[in-house]
Amino acid sequence: MLSVNVARVRTNPDWRAQSKLTGIDKAAVSEPVLVRAPGPMRGGLGSGLVGDTIGNQKLHGGNDQAVYAYAREDLDTWETQLGRSLSHGMFGENLTTEGVDVTGALIGEHWCIGTDGLILQVCAPRTPCRTFSAFLDLSHWIKMFTQAGKPGAYLRVISPGTVRAGDEITIDQRPDHDVTIGLVFRARMSEPELLPRLLQADALSDEVAAYARRRLAPKDN
Repeated sequence: MLSVNVARVRTNPDWRAQSKLTGIDKAAVSEPVLVRAPGPMRGGLGSGLVGDTIGNQKLHGGNDQAVYAYAREDLDTWETQLGRSLSHGMFGENLTTEGVDVTGALIGEHWCIGTDGLILQVCAPRTPCRTFSAFLDLSHWIKMFTQAGKPGAYLRVISPGTVRAGDEITIDQRPDHDVTIGLVFRARMSEPELLPRLLQADALSDEVAAYARRRLAPKDN
């Protein structure tokens, strides 16, 4: 893992946002960071990383969004496409990974990180929001991000522990379905015909599972 990133709290660049402060601007830290389950989205601790901040806890944070990981390889692709430098944490990710297929990660697989017993479970893709677009100052960013299909992964905490830059990520307990982060993102954002496949994944975040069931429920005539 290349970097562990926590928020530099700042005024939300999206003037329409309910939360006036945001933690999307994250910077790398060198010291170990404790990671633990933050509890529910509303009323919990927000982020899974001690010292990190979630601005809008009505829509972000909580157990199913405890940790956000994004691949350095995907950031590099965006650097080329956007023609600008993107530092670790620039997409609001807590973990900037290297050598991990984040888009191809299976819902429910475990990431064992470092030597302190930290285990995270892949549970959902990130979906783009107006704050993300405003932070990058790109008016068409939500459309661009959706079309690229490289959303990064939200992870829940199975076993707490500390994490620091340089820790190895070992993939463990891969489930026997084919529901990946990329597939869930496409089903949610652009290809609703994929929604029935999502319910194969028991570890899918509660919010995404509820969305899929709602969309698939029979319509009253």
